[in-house]
Amino acid sequence: MTAASKTMLAIILDRVFPKMPDFFHMLTEQNIHVAHTVNLLVDYMEKGDPAVAEALKRNVHEADLIKVRNLHELNEAFSTPIDREDIYRAIMSLDDIVMYCKTTVHEMDVLGVTPDSFMRDISRHIKEGVDALANGFAKLGSTPATASLDADAARKAERHAEKLYRVALPTLFEGTDYINMFKRREIYRHLTNAAEHMAQCANTLHDIVVKIS
Repeated sequence: MTAASKTMLAIILDRVFPKMPDFFHMLTEQNIHVAHTVNLLVDYMEKGDPAVAEALKRNVHEADLIKVRNLHELNEAFSTPIDREDIYRAIMSLDDIVMYCKTTVHEMDVLGVTPDSFMRDISRHIKEGVDALANGFAKLGSTPATASLDADAARKAERHAEKLYRVALPTLFEGTDYINMFKRREIYRHLTNAAEHMAQCANTLHDIVVKIS
């Protein structure tokens, strides 16, 4: 077979069976960007710096571009290395974490709420979980079985965040400043929503591990 005929055959095969995108790499890239968003959230909760809040909002836009790209690649892919639904669930759960980080900071600004120790500590647990997810997704292409430990770590971080939320509520409602109480409760709830979506992503990661290990 001549070089020209080989090239023509390759073109035909590419059209009939397009090259599969590296979804493991794409999910890892998205997760790393989510981790950066959460790092900014923690930084904001520790310092209350408006410049950090603005950086987080800009970062959310970049994260959205990655999500859109991943969804496009998934929709266009002829085949996938794992269940399409699992890839979709992972993409959307990661994006939900980012969206709740943005909502948290945005509403703190609108409502005039300053960070407190509960917000800081819940954010730190979200960071722990998201970092674990990043490690887990990065292992899917090489040592997928070990990623289950990272999924477990992310779920554990979510439980710690939820436990802090339950401690924060009765502490918050001990006073008489009811407007402040309801404002802060709203922020606590956004943070725990981010943690819940983190746990959902951990469940998806575990499902993937079970299917490919």
